[in-house]
Amino acid sequence: MAYAVVRVRGSVGVRGDIADTMKMLRLHRVNHCVVIPENDHYTGMIKKVKDYVTYGEIDKETLVSLILKRGRLAGNKRLSEELLKELVELPVDALAEKVLAGEIKLKDTPIKPVFRLHPPRRGYDRGGIKKGFSIGGALGYRAGKINDLLNKMM
Repeated sequence: MAYAVVRVRGSVGVRGDIADTMKMLRLHRVNHCVVIPENDHYTGMIKKVKDYVTYGEIDKETLVSLILKRGRLAGNKRLSEELLKELVELPVDALAEKVLAGEIKLKDTPIKPVFRLHPPRRGYDRGGIKKGFSIGGALGYRAGKINDLLNKMM
């Protein structure tokens, strides 16, 4: 299983250790998304930055559409299925399965590990970006609902 982590809040007033953790996660700007494996190291990092990001388990269909729609190569070149199959020697579906299983990391492929997303269409939920997801806001753990948010942001 893999997590999709999206930065929701900006950098003003962020403590130094939290800013460093976001740099390690490659979440430099608002609406940037990374896909990371589910292990203790990354889980601890996510818990540290939970007040600035939202995260959850990404499914295969959403990861495939994320790679095809928002994935980029070095030099900000767009991806296509043919180009991806040529570079990685795997179809997009197989690549997504291996990323979700933890066999391949996106940073080990020619694909940039950060996906630059649009702000969500029709905005975040009514609670805003300063409250947790469990009380109607946008921050923190949202389980499978991250797929709905990512589809709104692509």
